[in-house]
Amino acid sequence: MSELSLRKAVLEANLATVRHGLVISTFGNASAIDREAGRIYIKPSGVPYEDLSDADMVACDLDGRALDNRLKPSSDLATHAVLYRAFQGIGAVIHTHSTYATIMAQAKRAIPALGTTHADYFYGTIPVTRDLTAEEITSDYVTNTGRVIVETFEGIDPLTMPAVLVAGHGPFVWGRTPQEAVHNAFILEEVARMAWHVLSLNPNAAPISQVLLDRHFLRKHGAAATYGQ
Repeated sequence: MSELSLRKAVLEANLATVRHGLVISTFGNASAIDREAGRIYIKPSGVPYEDLSDADMVACDLDGRALDNRLKPSSDLATHAVLYRAFQGIGAVIHTHSTYATIMAQAKRAIPALGTTHADYFYGTIPVTRDLTAEEITSDYVTNTGRVIVETFEGIDPLTMPAVLVAGHGPFVWGRTPQEAVHNAFILEEVARMAWHVLSLNPNAAPISQVLLDRHFLRKHGAAATYGQ
């Protein structure tokens, strides 16, 4: 993908989070990476979404340094950069404060696979991180947010679990492309909303069986996937 095409895709991903009701004010950001060029493109900090253009997407390196001095990159850039360095298969990252996913993050409650809607997109329980320590918060908070996500994913494939809840903060999601990351962010909010209601009705609701989880996730994402054209 050309630089211009990637900038446009990042702009569209940011605007799509607003259209889907996942972002209010400027509480969110989307980015994508050109791994061949070693560049991240991310929303600028604090700019209203209605004022954004593709030229406003800030080019940065993989160490989280802005290469374009015209606008400051999102304040969450360092978290995105940590995830790109750690999760080699991902091509885009989105952070929102979408209502139900953020409720679950603030409750420090992982989202179990309570039904097949969840299982179609997330292969098991959507994890929640531990709390950051006082030292992690005061020393390099944004970078350490990325590090605690990576720590949480020890033994978890980020391509089969493209979302995490940062305790007390909110969700981060990713995908192979900006479009896929947007879709995952939208579905995460929906399954978080469903889980909140299910657990309100039945606090002891159990996850679906592994057999049913496998059936739904692997029909869309497995090597022998059968869903779609």
